[in-house]
Amino acid sequence: MKEGQNISANMTVLDVVSEYPGTEAVFRSYDEQVGKCICCQMLFEPVQRVAGKYNLNLSELLAKLNQAVTN
Repeated sequence: MKEGQNISANMTVLDVVSEYPGTEAVFRSYDEQVGKCICCQMLFEPVQRVAGKYNLNLSELLAKLNQAVTN
């Protein structure tokens, strides 16, 4: 990951997955927990809104997304 290219809470799911394709697996890993496909239902929503709507830990989600970028 290049300096300054961290995934932020205000990025939409589409922005994140488009720029960092490896993050799709992170979103999919939450599908069973939330009971729906995040990439299908929340594609145009910011990561922060996704976390709030489904009671996900935002810091943990962002950490996992940013980790997926560095792998």
